Amino acid sequence: MMLSKIFSWVAGFALSFLLVSGVRVGAQSFDFSLLNVDGKKVSLKNYPDAKGFIVVFTCNHCPFAKLYPKRLNALSRKYSSLDIPLLAISSTDTISYAEDTYENMQLVAKQKKYRFPYLYDADQSVARLFKADKTPHAFILWRERDGKLSIRYSGAIDDNGAQPKKVTEHYVADAADDLLVGRPVRKAQTSSIGCKIYFRK
Repeated sequence: MMLSKIFSWVAGFALSFLLVSGVRVGAQSFDFSLLNVDGKKVSLKNYPDAKGFIVVFTCNHCPFAKLYPKRLNALSRKYSSLDIPLLAISSTDTISYAEDTYENMQLVAKQKKYRFPYLYDADQSVARLFKADKTPHAFILWRERDGKLSIRYSGAIDDNGAQPKKVTEHYVADAADDLLVGRPVRKAQTSSIGCKIYFRK
């Protein structure tokens, strides 16, 4: 009985490890320049006074990603005012998913009244650099004392995509709140859940 419990615990731990994806927390991040739905290029350098960034890889077609526009708007409204802008990025292969073309991104951003930049990662290079895995997959970048940005959170936005009112853990918001008061992030990495990002070869 004891051996079976130990095996079950080890298997569960291994599975949870395999499900966690993205660039490891603490890794040095990088800048990027992508086309926004307003026709202008957006880069992290556009925000020289930002304390950090919430970067969310999402898209139009994924049913799970479609659950989050209101929550992304709420996150943007709250944390942009605290110098943590939210940037959403679509890195989907548009050959496979025509719903995710740039023109359709513009339509969705207008329909959903996005309060944040919605950026087109046409060659999927930014998703590759972050090792983003699902839509949505959220990261928090934080400006360190040397001025460089590092990844302090990677994973899901919260713990209940389907039922916003039943969310008990607000992973992104909790991590941002921890960082704003100089506290270590209590849960720095979780499993992103949603549609897999398939990379063109």
